[in-house]
Amino acid sequence: MMQPCPLCQYLHADKFHQDKHRRYYRCQHCYLIYVDEADRFDAKAEKAHYDCHKNNLEDEGYRTFLSRFSEPLLLRVGETPQQGLDFGCGPGPLLAHMMRDAGHHIELYDIYYAPDKSVLNTQYDFVSCTEAIEHFYQPQNELELLLGLVKPGGWLGIMTKLARDESAFATWHYKNDLTHVIFFSKETFEFIATRYQLELQFVGNDVILLRKTQ
Repeated sequence: MMQPCPLCQYLHADKFHQDKHRRYYRCQHCYLIYVDEADRFDAKAEKAHYDCHKNNLEDEGYRTFLSRFSEPLLLRVGETPQQGLDFGCGPGPLLAHMMRDAGHHIELYDIYYAPDKSVLNTQYDFVSCTEAIEHFYQPQNELELLLGLVKPGGWLGIMTKLARDESAFATWHYKNDLTHVIFFSKETFEFIATRYQLELQFVGNDVILLRKTQ
């Protein structure tokens, strides 16, 4: 039986790709590419993989990488101190430090490394989600949670690599991280923007800015 798309629940998907580890489908409605449920890690294996990440707060290369996201978001947020949430901050929340250095107040949330759910009980001027959305097992629920955390007029900033066609996907390094279970294209974000009435902006190849218009 075909699994419904985890983003839009549409029941029709194409068999998009298969490698030695996993099977991938592409939704015919929202164009999300997703891994077969049977090929995903369980929570213990997922956490063990994350524990291997070395996100050093002093790593200038990592800071340069994140600046591709922080700089366009800061341009839109402005210089007046704002309230923000770094969702999926991981074990080394460098982005939060960078945003705090710019004068903003930042809360942290991560299911494994900053699991205080009390920070999910308020709304923020902006929410950042860098290199995390591709890990979501239930992206519809998690995206709606993220949007619910953003004040009207505020920004949801996402950083994730964008998928292209099957030929490019077959040799794409991004899919080889076995904790990456969903992959977005520009068409998928256009679907999201239309469904939730969001202003959509693409910055470069991996930064997506969504403004909540109401």
